[in-house]
Parts: sequence; C-alpha cells; structure tokens
Amino acid sequence: MSVPVIDALARQYPELRITVVSRPYVGPVMRMLPQNVSFVGVNLKNYKGLSGIRRLYKELKTLQPTALADFHNVLRTIVLRGFFKLDGIPTAYFDKNRRQRKNFIKANVKTQQRTSFEGYQQVLAELGYPVRIDWHQPFSLFGNISRPGMDISAETNTPAETKTQSGSNSRQGEAVFAKENAIGVAPFAAHRGKIYPLDKMEQVVAEVSKQMHVYLFGAGAEERSLMEQWEQKYDNVESVVGRLADMGEELRLMSRLRLVLAMDSGNMHLASLAGVPVVSVWGATHPLAGFLGWGQSMDNVIQEDLPCRPCSIYGSKPCEYGDYRCMTGISPERVLEATNRILH
Repeated sequence: MSVPVIDALARQYPELRITVVSRPYVGPVMRMLPQNVSFVGVNLKNYKGLSGIRRLYKELKTLQPTALADFHNVLRTIVLRGFFKLDGIPTAYFDKNRRQRKNFIKANVKTQQRTSFEGYQQVLAELGYPVRIDWHQPFSLFGNISRPGMDISAETNTPAETKTQSGSNSRQGEAVFAKENAIGVAPFAAHRGKIYPLDKMEQVVAEVSKQMHVYLFGAGAEERSLMEQWEQKYDNVESVVGRLADMGEELRLMSRLRLVLAMDSGNMHLASLAGVPVVSVWGATHPLAGFLGWGQSMDNVIQEDLPCRPCSIYGSKPCEYGDYRCMTGISPERVLEATNRILH
C-alpha cells in the first residue's frame, strides 16, 4: 500500500533521493518506480536483536539520509528510528490509531476510517513533503522487464500448453503466456478468517473456467499443491504458483487480466497496483477499516453483515463461534454474480 505514496513523493519531488528499506521480495516492485527511488533489501535474519538493529543503522547511515519516514512502526523500526533520532536526523512514523481501531470494531455502524494511504501521506507531510496521490498504474516499465524463461507478453497465437500425465505444467522455469480473455483468482490470505472456504472457491473457479482462462495465484508449498490439483481437474485453469520469477512478474501478468478475485490480502493490493478491477471477499476484517486496495470500489466488495464482524483489524483473531460464518455464509453464486457483473 505504500507504493502509490512513494511514487507520488518521487514524482512531485524529483530532486529527492529516496531509499526504500524493506524485505528483499518487494524489491522488483520498488524498482519499477521513478529513477530517484532506490531499494535496499534487508534479510532480518542477519540483523537479530538490538546489536543487529544497531548494525543496520550504521549501514544505512552511510547513505547520509536527511530524514527518516517509518511506515511500519513496529518494535524493530521504533528502535531503528531511535538511533537516527539520537543522531539528529528528523523522523516521523505511521500512527496506527489503535484506539480508533478498537472503537471501530465495537461500533454498530461502520464509517470509513483513515486509510493506510492517508497515514503514509501524513508521515511525509510531517517531514515537510506533502504529496498528492495520483497513481494510475504508471507501470509503462512492464515492457522493458525480462526474466530468463518468462514470457508474459500477450500471446494470441500460442497454443495452450499440454498438461502432462505426471502432474502439472507448473514447473519453475516454464513460460507463462498471458491469455487475452482471462481473470486471476487469489484464494489465500495470511489468516483463516480472511480466506473464503476453498471448496466454495473451487466451485467458483470451475464455473468461471467454462467461460475464460483462470490464473491461480498463491505462495508456498501447500498452496502450490492445491492450485496444481485444480489445474489438473479443470480445463482453462492454470496455476502460476512458483512459476513467476518475482512480484514484478506477478504484477505484469495481473495487468493483462480482466479482473482479479481475491481476499483481503497482498494479492488484492498487487492487482490494485496493476490497475485491474478487484472483486474482494471479506470475512473477519472490514474494508472500511482502511485497507481496501487503491482505486477499488466498495461495489465490488463481498461481505456478510453480521453483528460479530469485524472481529479483528488484521484478521488474526480466531472465530468466537468456531465456524467462521462470516465466510461460510457467502454462497459461490454470490461471488459469481459479482465477477460476472464486471465481466459482462
């Protein structure tokens, strides 16, 4: 969610030298931003404890920063920015508004909370860099990105790959060709309370695949195994789990889709960055809490109006009833209706 804000900062202050420090996997996305944005990937396993954070501080200090914007505001970054503050460098941090969030969960009537985008803007404004977000998928860089073994250019004359008897065609290194009439489905999220029941999602995939090609997105061995099962079971279904080189390739593929069906998850935000409509399914969390994807419409949100939801801001709290009725109560037909409304 920080990408549109960092992009705005870079474009509206072209004289600034901006360094984004984060986990390595987000690097391919950050490198798509304007030339005055650079990226430092940090493997946190190499910076454990107070001594590790202090060592990271010393390494980052060599970049000679004149200000530090903490978009995360967790214990690790609090300590890190403390070192910079002691060094006389201006700092500002993302206020998570914990009290307001607790009140939001308890409130009977839900009103729009400050979004993360607005929170990041506030951090930059405190440092003297107010920005206006004007993100409209400025990824014209897509055409200039190439990865060994990957081809996500639109291919209309390439025959569909043959599925082998030994399992699937989703082996690392095989080419992925973006079909012209296709949607993406990202059925996973970090917590169970944010995942639509997979048996119901399979029904959705099976039905949509009768009309068009379906790309399945995910990460991890278990997710990959399940997605490959669906790939083998249904025509026009293709898993890209483990096949794409990095997050940048995922964005490239998503940018060519007609829509993406996702949970309250990272893939919802990636699809939003790619500039495609997103049908998002919400359970334990709520889109008005400030985490809806950039540019997405509440009209494309699927959720149950239950007195027990949202029960959590991030979806990590176990269901008090044990049945996750906020998700199980949503029928596959309702999801299909939402996707068809956009497609047709």
